[in-house]
Amino acid sequence: MSDKKPFSIDLGGLKRQPKPESSQTIRAAEQAGDRMGFVDRSPKRKRGRPPSPRTGQVHAHVLPHVADEIAAERERRGVTQGVLIEEAWALYREKQKI
Repeated sequence: MSDKKPFSIDLGGLKRQPKPESSQTIRAAEQAGDRMGFVDRSPKRKRGRPPSPRTGQVHAHVLPHVADEIAAERERRGVTQGVLIEEAWALYREKQKI
């Protein structure tokens, strides 16, 4: 009989290899993402969610109590938050005489 166990695999040679961290590798990955249409949404530039590339919409970040009040009004009226924002903007423009 052999001293090897049946169905055994030697894992000694399967060590984890470190990933290359060269700027060239990072640059190549960023260029590939650009070609595929990925948008950098990291908070490096300015805070807040970037506009949607398809519609140009800007999603505002509001304080938690304001978000709760908007959500409650949306639920009460059965409309979307976008409708509430559009109505609020119209009232603002009317008040400012824009």
